[in-house]
Amino acid sequence: MKNNFILRTLTGILFVLILVGGIIGGSVPFGILFLIITLLSVREFCTLVNQYEQGIHLNTYLCTIAGGLLFLTFYHYQHISSWVILPLYLCFLIAILVVQLYAKKSNPAGNWAFSFMSQVYVALPFALLNVIACIIPNAGSNSTYSYILPLSLFIFTWINDTGAYCVGVTLGKHRLFERISPKKSWEGSIGGAIFCIIAAVILAHFFPILNSWEWTGFALVVVVFGTWGDLCESLIKRHWGIKDSGKILPGHGGMLDRFDSTLLAVPAVLVYLLLVLMVRSL
Repeated sequence: MKNNFILRTLTGILFVLILVGGIIGGSVPFGILFLIITLLSVREFCTLVNQYEQGIHLNTYLCTIAGGLLFLTFYHYQHISSWVILPLYLCFLIAILVVQLYAKKSNPAGNWAFSFMSQVYVALPFALLNVIACIIPNAGSNSTYSYILPLSLFIFTWINDTGAYCVGVTLGKHRLFERISPKKSWEGSIGGAIFCIIAAVILAHFFPILNSWEWTGFALVVVVFGTWGDLCESLIKRHWGIKDSGKILPGHGGMLDRFDSTLLAVPAVLVYLLLVLMVRSL
């Protein structure tokens, strides 16, 4: 038990250091880091589907490469023209469809559905991080890349998870979604939200790229959609009868276990930021 705790702690610290370092290191380290994360996550998802969904046979290589190309398509906001990568990505999407014509599998529609789920549910949120990083240019700099928004998304996610756990363990009595995650409580969820709001006020003081109300809205979007993202992945794992999505992170499970909240929070945060910019322009 002690060895497992030490391993889990060391893995968690290393994971956070790599993630934070990649984000604040600039657009190139950010792009390399999340391209790798995208590839690993899509591959992990396809492997799980092939292993636990009866009659489903995904082409893991096609889906994984397509996911990487989707990430690079959005990376054009910083360096690469979308007209270079997008046609190639579309070719892979077509290939995913056409391959089933010749594969002679028992459930081609299911294969198509899960293949496109690997793109929309897994790859797309990581790709959209590029837009969040560039949607509001870095104040006082010629760079369009700003690390604070994507970093804040993860900060709010971590604070929400930690706060919800601590408050839930001490005060939790009313189950949030017992059918899917028996340990989550309303008290814990509210506690996590309060800690995130406090963090939002602090960020507003040091990073006026958003005002206090905008930062608070940002935090609450992460809390709500991050919690739903966590529950969605829990539902998938419960359906498959597994505890962890993988073993790539010792003591923490797989890539999907670590980024489950992010998969729903990223598109929701992007919509929120677009609304903020729209309101500012009025």
